[in-house]
Amino acid sequence: MEFTKMHGLGNDFIVVYGERELPSNVSQLAIDVCNRWYGIGADGLVYILPSERADFSMRIINSDGTEAEQCGNAIRCVSKYVYDNGLIDREELAIETLGAGVQKVQLTIENGKVEKVRVDMGQPILNGTKIPTLIDAPQIVEHPIDVNGQKYSFTAVSMGNPHCVIPVEDAANFDYSVIGPMLEKHELFPKKINVEFITVYNRNHVEMRVWERGAGPTLACGTGACATLVASALRGVTDREAKISLQGGDLYIEWNSSDNHVYMTGSAEEVFRGRFE
Repeated sequence: MEFTKMHGLGNDFIVVYGERELPSNVSQLAIDVCNRWYGIGADGLVYILPSERADFSMRIINSDGTEAEQCGNAIRCVSKYVYDNGLIDREELAIETLGAGVQKVQLTIENGKVEKVRVDMGQPILNGTKIPTLIDAPQIVEHPIDVNGQKYSFTAVSMGNPHCVIPVEDAANFDYSVIGPMLEKHELFPKKINVEFITVYNRNHVEMRVWERGAGPTLACGTGACATLVASALRGVTDREAKISLQGGDLYIEWNSSDNHVYMTGSAEEVFRGRFE
């Protein structure tokens, strides 16, 4: 298997191009190659596949072998890969995702390489049962939740995958190693959930840390940053455009009021290439 190791703000992926479909053993393969001690090491295994609806399709297998519906950092990596490797020569393209449909991408090119990627992440899903949660409500904003004897409040958003956004006093130093997996598998969330712990600095700047469903703690989460901005705007504590600071760097998120779409801008990097046998 020829692969390219890439990352978006430290959220890293093993990217594979050239297959027509996912291999039958893809779940176990992801577990093996994503292992950081006995494999290549990554948060997920990403396949760039043909699409009948877009320029390419993207499939993401988490490090635990489960499949993710969408990933904002992965789609930036895929976009950089296809342009930098001459698979497309346009600065605008479309990528099909499992959970969020076809998403439009705008590339910023410098010296013949992709420097920045702006992705139309689509409209956020706010209805409680469609996220999905077990709460039947048009929106879930600052809903109480008890975990491990502690009381929190969360705002729920889906960006093609489910997110639970929780304000804390100091997100950068918050220890979520215990509560993160407990929230991921909480009974309120029938398909599990990604959990963002956030601290709002001002109306245009939020600090975020993430426990990703199927991957655990990662340095960044693009859909999580989008969910964070939407949740913060719903709570009235930020504007509809803000810098989201993650452990691996910053993403710039806009929730456009005219089309209700969320736009994410950030970088992606190639690390190395290799062959896994």
